[in-house]
Amino acid sequence: MLVIGDFLKPSIISSLLREGEENQHLAYYAANMHNIYLTESDPQYSQAHPRNRQVSSSKGCITKDQIPSGSALHTLYDAPEFREFLCALLDQQALYEYAEPLSSINLHYANEGLELGWHFDNSSFAITLMIQSPENGGVFEYVKDVRDADSGDMNYRLSEKILDGEVETKTLAMDTGALVLFRGRNAMHRVTPVMNSRTRMLAVLAYNTLPGISLSESARMTFFGRLG
Repeated sequence: MLVIGDFLKPSIISSLLREGEENQHLAYYAANMHNIYLTESDPQYSQAHPRNRQVSSSKGCITKDQIPSGSALHTLYDAPEFREFLCALLDQQALYEYAEPLSSINLHYANEGLELGWHFDNSSFAITLMIQSPENGGVFEYVKDVRDADSGDMNYRLSEKILDGEVETKTLAMDTGALVLFRGRNAMHRVTPVMNSRTRMLAVLAYNTLPGISLSESARMTFFGRLG
């Protein structure tokens, strides 16, 4: 992981916060039960097994087409210099936006009581900007090197201990204005429930390593409540 504090200027943070508050009424809110792999249950295992055990995630989200065209999020996302910077950090030849109009830029809202349950990411990296951190709760917790997805080693025993609260976790400080890069494919992670009325507001900048990729229709319906 990499955290770059004060990546955004205060004036830009204020602008993005105002945009977020003005457009929060457009957000699609959903609460979902899922396993840590974000996949369908496997009947080979019991429902209590970490392969199938259910956790809860809940958030609101507005999509790229709902973010004002003049927003600094669009400017940053499209800037060649920013993509070159990310490619250098992530050791990628190029980064591409999603082929459909929803997934490239998302603004996530976590009001009081909302959380992201334990999970692994399917993508190899995630890029986020903290627009507004909550006063209490909303803490990003993780345990690195839990599994090796490429070799098929799921390490169910360690995953179970994490779900049972038997493993000491690390936390990732994400203050307002921070740029965060996180490789969550093999690191199990979650965001604890927000514990106060100040909304946790996080921008997600999503890129692909190949052109022409779209988020699946089922994923778009789950995350955004619509296809386009």
